Amino acid sequence: MTDAIKIWNAYHAAWRKENPNVKINLIGADLSGAKLSSANLSSADLRNANLSGADLSSAKLSSANLSGAKLSSADLWNADLIGANLRNAKLSSADLSSAKLSSAKLSGADLIGADLWSADLIGANLRNANLSSAKLIGANLRNAKLSDAKLSSANLSSAKLIGANLSGANLRNAKLRNADLIGADLSERI
Repeated sequence: MTDAIKIWNAYHAAWRKENPNVKINLIGADLSGAKLSSANLSSADLRNANLSGADLSSAKLSSANLSGAKLSSADLWNADLIGANLRNAKLSSADLSSAKLSSAKLSGADLIGADLWSADLIGANLRNANLSSAKLIGANLRNAKLSDAKLSSANLSSAKLIGANLSGANLRNAKLRNADLIGADLSERI
C-alpha cells in the first residue's frame, strides 16, 4: 500500500466519523491507470468514472455507485464490492478474481473476458449482462439473477449456481463441468 493510500484511508476514516451522511463525489473522474490498491472508497459516487486499467486490488468499494463506470482491464482482485451498483459498467477483461460481489447490481454490465475466478456473486443481479468468454471457475453464483445474460463460451466449471435464475440465458459453448445447478432455473424464454 502506498503512502498516499495510507494517508487517504486515515483521512477518510476520520472524515467519515464527522460526516457520516456525506458521499464522496467522484462522478466522471478520470482515474484511469490510478494505483488505488487497498483504498477505502466505500459508498463513493463513481458514476461514469474512467477507471480503465486502474489497480483497485483489495479496495473497499462496498455500496459504491459505479454505474456506467469504465473499468476495462482494471485490477479488482479481492476487492470488496458488496452491494455496489455496477449497472452498465464496462468491465471487459477486468480481474475480479476472489472479489466480493454479493448483492451487487451488474445488470447490463459488459464483463466480456473478465476473470471472476472464485468470485462471490451470491444474490448478484446480472440480468442482461454480457459474460461471454468470462472465467467464472469456482465462482459462487447462488441465487444470482442471470436471466437473459450472455454466457456464450464462458467457463463455469465448478461454479455454484444453486437456485440461480438462468432463464433465457445464452449458454452456447459454455463450460459447465462440475458446476452445481441444483434448483437453477434453466428455462428458455419464448
